[in-house]
Amino acid sequence: MPADLAADFIEQGRRVFAGDWEFIAAAGSLDALPPMAAGLEIAFAGRSNVGKSSLINALTGRNALARTSHTPGRTQELIFFQGPAQAGLRLVDMPGYGYASAPKAKIAAWTDLIHSFLQGRANLGRVYVLIDSRHGFKDVDLDVLKTFDRAAVSYQIVLTKADQVKQAELERRIAETTAALAKHPAAFPAVVATSSRTGAGMPELRAAVMQLLAERG
Repeated sequence: MPADLAADFIEQGRRVFAGDWEFIAAAGSLDALPPMAAGLEIAFAGRSNVGKSSLINALTGRNALARTSHTPGRTQELIFFQGPAQAGLRLVDMPGYGYASAPKAKIAAWTDLIHSFLQGRANLGRVYVLIDSRHGFKDVDLDVLKTFDRAAVSYQIVLTKADQVKQAELERRIAETTAALAKHPAAFPAVVATSSRTGAGMPELRAAVMQLLAERG
């Protein structure tokens, strides 16, 4: 991407994510999903405790827009946040997967909800799949990517907690992740490394969302 275009997307992202954001719905069933609106929805998925809520807070520059918890599996619903009206953008915090402390029947219900959401949400532009940069892909992550591939849902990998690994290790993780994505047809090839604590990678992630909005507009 030309440098001037990249800079333009970064500035657009800064303005949009600095605007007014608000919680609009928490859906634990298909009936509870908010109506699809004009514009685009982007969702955030990842293992429990990978940092989804912290990432959403860092993206929007707010400390408590999304609820964070040290208890894995605390988010048990699809949580919707509405951005500035002129942006036409919603964020969706998806239930964490991996080791949620809930009965199997409840986890199965979440799984069905997520699958239905992925397949039936026409304005879902992309899912950002968060991977802990300290550990890379786990088997459960790869299973989720296969689900997205089968559903033909566009997704992009976001490495979290990048400030907790050395630079050389982070570069290796990015290279390993990029190589692994070549086997996944629905994956967007670029990997974004982020830190919710330091803000690293947030301008690039906002810019990626702005580019997606432009392409879908």
